[in-house]
Amino acid sequence: RAAASVALNLGEGAGRSGLDRMDHDRIAYGSALEASTGLELLVAAGVLDRPTAQPALDLLDRVRAMVWRLLHPRTAGKKDR
Repeated sequence: RAAASVALNLGEGAGRSGLDRMDHDRIAYGSALEASTGLELLVAAGVLDRPTAQPALDLLDRVRAMVWRLLHPRTAGKKDR
């Protein structure tokens, strides 16, 4: 459910603007964290082994990085170093 919430909130937020959009992005970020935590719990419980869970954990990490950039855009005029 948490993983679906990421996609659904990003999709809904794309049709919004301002703080309403940011709220959906924040929810998507939290849902990505929740999905990762759920997978980590399954690994800890022995339901999944680490090699099986790792690709999904890596993808969720990338999703969180992308959503983080939506929530924290670089300021205009700053150069990347």
